[in-house]
Amino acid sequence: MSKKVRLGIIGLGQQGGAYAKFITDGMVPNMVIGAICDTDPAKKELASATYPDAPFYDDYIAMLESGDVDAVVTCVPHFLHPEMGIETLKRNIHALVEKPAGVYTKQVKELNEFAASKPELSFGIMFNQRNNPLYKKLKEIVENGEIGKIRRSNWIITNWWRPQGYYNSSEWRATWGGEGGGVLVNQAPHQLDLWQWICGVPKSVYSKVSFGFRRDIAVEDEVTAIVDYGDGVTGVFVTATHDLTGTDRFEILGDQGKIVVEGSKTATVTRLKKPERELSDGMGMDDVRKLFMGELNPEEYYTTEVIEFESAWGAQHSGVLENFAANILDGTPLLAPGSDGINGVRLANAIHLSAWTGKEVGLDFDENEFLAELNKRIAEEGKFAQRT
Repeated sequence: MSKKVRLGIIGLGQQGGAYAKFITDGMVPNMVIGAICDTDPAKKELASATYPDAPFYDDYIAMLESGDVDAVVTCVPHFLHPEMGIETLKRNIHALVEKPAGVYTKQVKELNEFAASKPELSFGIMFNQRNNPLYKKLKEIVENGEIGKIRRSNWIITNWWRPQGYYNSSEWRATWGGEGGGVLVNQAPHQLDLWQWICGVPKSVYSKVSFGFRRDIAVEDEVTAIVDYGDGVTGVFVTATHDLTGTDRFEILGDQGKIVVEGSKTATVTRLKKPERELSDGMGMDDVRKLFMGELNPEEYYTTEVIEFESAWGAQHSGVLENFAANILDGTPLLAPGSDGINGVRLANAIHLSAWTGKEVGLDFDENEFLAELNKRIAEEGKFAQRT
């Protein structure tokens, strides 16, 4: 193989087009466009005009078997990611799947199991937020124990406002059979991934979800989920697509500190001088009096640091592409291994299943029960075939 990975882009839509531009603009120095594939005839003209040196295919299998590509990225509807990932790996071609890894865990598990049988191939997922320097730093802070053991986390991420016209833009959007869900599978997968990447995978979830709450759609447009990690540790996730002004606030409370992230741009990190319980037990009545009088000196108890990074547009995505190519070329560890993709899908499935059944659902839920409930909703829509 040459020193540059030849990437096949499946789907020349918004994401596929952005990746092609990153490569041709030199933002991914170890990668070139090997070929482009799209079923839309109009995209052939676009590709030939914009990327004249890249062969164009209207059948991704033909592209995989052409010898033109070393790796592919799947910029296609969610249901297709596992199938295309497996077909790619079958032909000994490296696979980078878009988020989410799929719609339901049963299909993502098949992808992961097949990828595990091909350990010599690179298998990644486009979790570009893992390449956000702010979240990378916060993961280090948590793993280093700088805020102690996590006791609670909560993320309110409602800055996904989408007008009705957005949902009316295509037949498959915001459908159970075409897209596989709403805000949980379209807008919020990055946050579901980051939440678990930093705070760990919960044991169970109880959710209240509204379907077609403020939009004329069948799928969810508002979600409130409470998760249980065991040992009294909890988390809350709130997301919606009808909040015009939106909020993005992520808090992690530890027993020796706290992290508050605003707008995914600025983090305020508080580090206690001692674990909170020790500070509490060490306070006498005079300290309590000072507390109520506002006379305690905060510097005796904690320090505060504000963290902020400049992040150029496109740098996170192009960084994942560059890292994926480096993994292929020299074994550089992946920022986002493809096998991690199942975590966010599993949590989204559990949130849906809890809402549908009205019960708390373990993260070890019955995959067949989830698929049956999903297929029931696909059948009610009457637009798409049910899934297996």
